Amino acid sequence: MSAELTGTRGGRLANWNVAIVAITVVALIVAAVTVDNFGTAQNFGFLVLDLLPIMLVALPMTLVIVTGEIDLSVASTLGLSSAVMGYLWNANQPIETIIPLCLLLGAVLGAVNGVFVTVLGLPSLAVTIGTLALYRGLAFVVLGDSAVADFPAAYTDWVTGTIGGTSIPNVLVVIVVLAAVFGVILHATPVGRAVFAVGASEQAARFAGIRPGRLKFWLYVASGAVSGLAGVLWTLRYSSARADNGAGLELAVVAAVLLGGVSIFGGKGALPGVIAGVVLLGALQNALRLSDVSNEALNVVTGVLLIASVLVPNLANRLRRT
Repeated sequence: MSAELTGTRGGRLANWNVAIVAITVVALIVAAVTVDNFGTAQNFGFLVLDLLPIMLVALPMTLVIVTGEIDLSVASTLGLSSAVMGYLWNANQPIETIIPLCLLLGAVLGAVNGVFVTVLGLPSLAVTIGTLALYRGLAFVVLGDSAVADFPAAYTDWVTGTIGGTSIPNVLVVIVVLAAVFGVILHATPVGRAVFAVGASEQAARFAGIRPGRLKFWLYVASGAVSGLAGVLWTLRYSSARADNGAGLELAVVAAVLLGGVSIFGGKGALPGVIAGVVLLGALQNALRLSDVSNEALNVVTGVLLIASVLVPNLANRLRRT
């Protein structure tokens, strides 16, 4: 476990993790009681599928933000992965070849971000806003405004299906495995300790023998690869490859990560809180959809949570100092 989870700051982080988990549990119970069909097995499947892309992308995003950087191009990487998937499927390429290529594409797009940030020393916010537009534009170049469907039923059925005769979605396995992998990396390996050290003080990390540039580069590669995977699963869920798939998802991801207790300034965070933040955000959106709330209102909710996740910790810190 990282030293970041010990001491005064670690105690505050642990308290926030407990709080966000408790808030999430309460929100789920209230929604199940007050919103029609929220607590049904069928809606549980829909909720997991809705959470899937946010949860997957939030895992590497957590590590990126803990280092003090950010990646706003994740949704566009998802969209470009989906567009390339549709293009290759139209070109009669086998799906077994397409899926690894989309993952590789995501890793390459992440590496481009990594080069700009770590080699050229450009600010990650500016870089990934630029690649957000670039990758989305490339997606439209590849596929245009058209949609590609008719992907193999064996793959689409697996993504939307459940385990055995239960109501547990198959894709929950993907979430659990990747969450375990990133959780172990962040909280139980030297790589995770280096992530926290770089976020706390990059200069001190260098004195300790850590190479921040190399670490950040590979985190961007991981972020891109997982975003590519999210694009594949998004496409198979809806059996529709489109250039605009995942548009706006980056805001939900960042909101969930910050809501989960990760500091936007780096050096602090824990994956359990992020997972709870994703579930809370997804549950709120799902409950509002069931209540016939418009997509515009859902965007308002996401924006409010994003602002609150930055504002509340800063206000709390100021109050402690007074």
